[in-house]
Amino acid sequence: MKIGSRTVKTAIGTPIAITIAQFVGVTNFVSAGILTILCIQPSRKRSVLSAWHRFLACTLAIIFSFVFFETIGYNPIVVGLMLAFFIPATVLLKITPGIATSSVIILQLYGAGHISFRFILEEFLLILVGVGTGLLLNLYMPSLDNKLKKQQMKLEQNFQVILKEIALYIRDNNILWDGKEITETEKILHEANDLVDRDRENHMLRNKHSYHDYFQMRTKQFELLQRMLPLVSRLSNTDSLSEKIASFFEGLSDAVHPGNTAVLFLDELDELYKTFKQEPLPTSTEEFETRANLFRLLHEIEDYLILKKKFKTSDVSTDRKHKKTGTKQSS
Repeated sequence: MKIGSRTVKTAIGTPIAITIAQFVGVTNFVSAGILTILCIQPSRKRSVLSAWHRFLACTLAIIFSFVFFETIGYNPIVVGLMLAFFIPATVLLKITPGIATSSVIILQLYGAGHISFRFILEEFLLILVGVGTGLLLNLYMPSLDNKLKKQQMKLEQNFQVILKEIALYIRDNNILWDGKEITETEKILHEANDLVDRDRENHMLRNKHSYHDYFQMRTKQFELLQRMLPLVSRLSNTDSLSEKIASFFEGLSDAVHPGNTAVLFLDELDELYKTFKQEPLPTSTEEFETRANLFRLLHEIEDYLILKKKFKTSDVSTDRKHKKTGTKQSS
């Protein structure tokens, strides 16, 4: 069983928060650990927002508790009545992530039976220790660059297989492929985009993320590959152009990598279009359908290559270099 960084942070931060709260003399020092647990987030951006939301919500909770408990009384019904007003207030102020944290403070104030100025100061100190410990621990976030690189490699391997299988089917109607790379690619793209979002949130001052552009480009290319498969499946026979197009797909399969060689293949595609125009017209309905599907297939692969041509190849490699040297990526 793999232990994640959030688990490690929780295991380290909880006793630290309790120890600090106990050292400074907070009465309900155990609650500092609860606040820290609630504040551990998967990214720096979420951590900062979470800390701010929870601090505001706890401050609001103290104000509401003082007004309701001291004016109406310390009664379970009053707790429910106060929550009926407090929760909509947090929604209005857009600090709902702090509801769980502030509930700890509310119940402590209710359990005290009396709210003194000293007790309020202790609660603020408790909030600062619990939320602050969680925030400080979340300043460290492990690099996701290696994970993103692995996803990139898996994705490109699957693209190579898909393009190779398209070539085999065009050449001799090979139907032995089980298509598992299609399902795998969908999963990889979903996981990679989630990782990119997390990594972007860990670099709050960086506006762009090269892997974001890369995986967005691959997502669009994958959609085109999915549109090609039905066209390929309709190729009931082969003609003189089939072998050339199959060879083109094979060459494209071997060239799937982060670098940008799309211009070379677009030039080769132009030659295929010229060959298409020079071929004699089909003499049967079946030949016409085959030729039409091949022509549509060339249009789809052209769009595929144009997407790669527009992608700035240097971004991913430059981004990795900046991460290794510790400098900031400007684009």
